[in-house]
Amino acid sequence: METPQPFLKVSTRFPDLSGKVAIVTGASRGIGVGIADFLARQGMLLVLTARSEKAGEAVAAGLRAAGSSCVWETADLATAEGAQKVFNAAIENYGRVDVLVNNAAYMHSKPFLRLDEETYVTSFERNVRIVYKLSYLTAHHMAERKESGVIVHISSVGGLRAHQGLAGYDASKGAIDALTRSMAIDCGRYGIRVNAVAPGQIRQNVYRRLDAVPLSRVGTPEDVAAAVAFLASEAAAYITGQVRYVDGGLTAQLTPPGISI
Repeated sequence: METPQPFLKVSTRFPDLSGKVAIVTGASRGIGVGIADFLARQGMLLVLTARSEKAGEAVAAGLRAAGSSCVWETADLATAEGAQKVFNAAIENYGRVDVLVNNAAYMHSKPFLRLDEETYVTSFERNVRIVYKLSYLTAHHMAERKESGVIVHISSVGGLRAHQGLAGYDASKGAIDALTRSMAIDCGRYGIRVNAVAPGQIRQNVYRRLDAVPLSRVGTPEDVAAAVAFLASEAAAYITGQVRYVDGGLTAQLTPPGISI
């Protein structure tokens, strides 16, 4: 039987991120926690948000205990009120927003032939609104400041390759990929870069072997977080409008092992 291996900490540092202000959504669990922790270790000032208040407050408290500057704001980002609440928290606490990481998402969906309107609205429209509403506020703020800014959407390999039974979710990620490109074109003149990171299979606690992935393992939240930090940093100063896949090579292959066409 395979023995799972513990995560390895990514030691990469981007010194130019130190002191910058970042909003991270969906930061109460999973990838969002990994991103928050990684950006905190870069010395960034954080505003974290999600709907799960108890879990989120615990994440923020842990980061503060480790010496990071971190504010938690519970909100539903699919509403205009929720997005405004989080944006206001960033301005009130830090005076600006330099980086926005749109990680929050609702993954549950259904196969298309059972995709009733309620599920469609929840899995497609809600996911797009979560990204749109806070991005709209933040992009205007960045443009008015006349300084560079960065927006990173967390997409999915589902925006390029379909999951079985997740029609609404995959459609929302395809829409977010398209929105990434449109925002990059429209915001570039203001020095705002907009990119997306598309994770493959991500596990939260240990590495496991996965033969269908060329790198033979699932990813970790830190794998995703490192890509986010890179795109937020000056090292990516000439990268915008791109979807970067963090999937161990999953989307590079035509078929999984054992199948030939």
